[in-house]
Amino acid sequence: MISRMSAATTGLVGITNLATHTAFSLWAAASTVLALIVLIASFFALARLIGNAGFVCVIVGLYGGYALYALFPYLSYLPRAPAGADVATHALVYAAFVFAFYLILRRVVVPDFVHLSPFAVLVLSFFSASFLLAFGFHLFAVTRVHHFSSQIVSLFAPGQYFFWWFVAPGAVLFFFLK
Repeated sequence: MISRMSAATTGLVGITNLATHTAFSLWAAASTVLALIVLIASFFALARLIGNAGFVCVIVGLYGGYALYALFPYLSYLPRAPAGADVATHALVYAAFVFAFYLILRRVVVPDFVHLSPFAVLVLSFFSASFLLAFGFHLFAVTRVHHFSSQIVSLFAPGQYFFWWFVAPGAVLFFFLK
């Protein structure tokens, strides 16, 4: 009787250890790219919420917002310290420009001509999230307020990759729109 209890207990302990190890391994793997996963999920949810035409307007608005942000003459007046205020104010200025472009484009883009599959929305969400991460690394200095994993840093921090992350959402959008 005791040997059966011992075997059952040993089996349960083994299963518990396996489940715990697997859960921690999955969490460790997910946490290295958690910022990217959250941004992708946010873009995907936004696309489902506002529709495909609105999502296209947001993606194109990211580019228009960047143009206005780069030319905005009052960036030097925004706070530089503390780091959180610096990143937040620059991000809010950029978000305001993106929103302005979104409103303008929403009046121009006709929903009947924009058809995107869920796979296309997911791919566009990935590249739009990557665009924002690269943008944050190079223009907002988000590393001053958040410590990213070495994998994320190696993908988005190098200057030679910024162009490719910048062009990717537009290229993918061109590919998927019919």
